[in-house]
Amino acid sequence: MGKRRLRIAVADADVPCLEDVRADEALLRTGGPVVRVAVLADRALSVGVGVPDQATYLARARAEGIAVVRRSSGGTGVLHAPGDLAWSVVLPRDDPLVGRDFVNAYDRLGRGVVRFLQARGGTARWDPAPGISEYCCLLGSRGRVLTVDGRVLGGAAQHASRAALLHHGILPYRLDRPVLARLFDLEWPGPVDRLVGLDDLGLPRPSASTARSLGETIAHELSSAGRELPP
Repeated sequence: MGKRRLRIAVADADVPCLEDVRADEALLRTGGPVVRVAVLADRALSVGVGVPDQATYLARARAEGIAVVRRSSGGTGVLHAPGDLAWSVVLPRDDPLVGRDFVNAYDRLGRGVVRFLQARGGTARWDPAPGISEYCCLLGSRGRVLTVDGRVLGGAAQHASRAALLHHGILPYRLDRPVLARLFDLEWPGPVDRLVGLDDLGLPRPSASTARSLGETIAHELSSAGRELPP
């Protein structure tokens, strides 16, 4: 990253999902470079820009009283809940960390999330998506997912504009597996048990200080990765 400094924007530990998604889109318009982390306050289903309005799991969510929030990034459905850690990175398109392969840059752009979990005893890494569900983003078949001991903890999605790249992801705190199974038409017990939350790992509910720590770790690892790139 050379002399460039990544700004860290940590939101309060009580951010509605809709507000969080719109804040990421606003940062994309500014062009970065910035790292942002928020602790979500409510339950909501966020869906990627390409998900059709008639998708059955959107109707199921509304029937359960769950708000549906459309992201400008890709992917399918992600069920959010209070305590989830939402993180995002915005970089100018000409930043070397973006590169031509940015759609596959999970390891490079998400290295800080791995380090954050490793510091708390988790053996995290970015693995190929499991290909279990065409509706549940974290169990889908595209890209990579963040795993801990073989179970899926989180994922990431992107929105690339002409000027900048938004790469954002989620670390769920506590999973409601029966609701996940109903929304995404999954068996439980079964495929839903491939998912794991921070609470399952014995980690406390995230706070504003947790968000600050994650943001600092992401920024540090991005700066380190930038120095490692060939000139």
